[in-house]
Amino acid sequence: MKVLVINCGSSSLKYQLINMENEEVLAKGICERIGIEGSFLKHQPGEGDKVTIEKPMPTHTEAIQSVVEALTDSNHGVIKNMSEINAVGHRVVHAGEKFATSVVINDAVEAALNECIELAPLHNPPNIIGIEACKKIMPGVPMVGVFDTAFHQTMPKEAYIYALPYETYEKYKVRRYGFHGTSHKFVSEAAAEFLGKPLSELKIVTCHLGNGASVAAVKNGKSIDTSMGFTPLEGLVMGTRSGDLDPAIVTFLQDKENLTSEGVNNLLNKKSGVLGISKLSSDFRDIEQAAEKGDKNAQLALDVYTYRVKKYIGSYIAAMNGADVIVFTAGLGENSASTREAICKDMDFLGIKIDPERNNVRGKLAEVSAEGSKVKVLVVPTNEELMIARDTKTLLNNK
Repeated sequence: MKVLVINCGSSSLKYQLINMENEEVLAKGICERIGIEGSFLKHQPGEGDKVTIEKPMPTHTEAIQSVVEALTDSNHGVIKNMSEINAVGHRVVHAGEKFATSVVINDAVEAALNECIELAPLHNPPNIIGIEACKKIMPGVPMVGVFDTAFHQTMPKEAYIYALPYETYEKYKVRRYGFHGTSHKFVSEAAAEFLGKPLSELKIVTCHLGNGASVAAVKNGKSIDTSMGFTPLEGLVMGTRSGDLDPAIVTFLQDKENLTSEGVNNLLNKKSGVLGISKLSSDFRDIEQAAEKGDKNAQLALDVYTYRVKKYIGSYIAAMNGADVIVFTAGLGENSASTREAICKDMDFLGIKIDPERNNVRGKLAEVSAEGSKVKVLVVPTNEELMIARDTKTLLNNK
């Protein structure tokens, strides 16, 4: 089975074609500036050279058509024709409470996703547009929706209900949903496989640390809590997001800075986080370099960031009554030894100790905990596209 994985943004479309017989990535790429002048596609066949194709893509339909043409091109294509694409797996950000697992897409599923647009107004519309575009270009090809929120639907009610008037949940479904679920699911399964232990017997804290970041408590294979909430703004300090703060700060700043609701939303989502503290950048590489040169705000941004992650790890160990494994993943979690070291420092009481030599690793599956550490510490590269493809294959094989 060959699965085309699609991840649609408002003006972009990422894709991978994966052969599920051996999980080989046959090709991958991205369409950029969809609906904007100067649109183009970057395509890479397997381990071959990248190809840039400039062509008008007024809508996602033309983008999908461009992807199919690139995949079947006589020079840089990897399949003879479109009939070799057996299924399409779509990343969809928000499914609300409607879906706790990935699902085969049909009219009823699409209707449910449209109902979730108000919960994810920036993300769900392009995801749905991508589904519609694939239906036009590849009629009859089965499609599966894989949701960022689905993995966290196993959270108990005490973990996801906010202490607001209960009517806000009943009327508007205001609750913690959590995100990055596909990544948390993938790395928890990979960690269990690496350790040679059943996932159903492990307590794992998964730390997805990138420009967007979240932590999840995965007990016996199920998410029982996660740091992101009703939106991806809650939880950890991130590249440009504030993470947790006193809600009264919102109205205080609105009054002091004469901000609209849109203005304060922009402040918290795009001007805060390590960018706001460092006054420099949202890129941790820039901040780390500045901190090494003595920039106090840059160092403070790193300290605040790692402290927040440490607090969440501790709280989730308490929630699960222990932990067997801490997993670091995503851009920063996989590549920054100093970040992992800072987070795990002075956690000996909880049985967490890192080995400096083992921790000197970037972007590959490895154990970095010290000998005798009660809790294993792993670096596990995430692969959301492969997780989407696996779910797609499983669902369609069982259909």
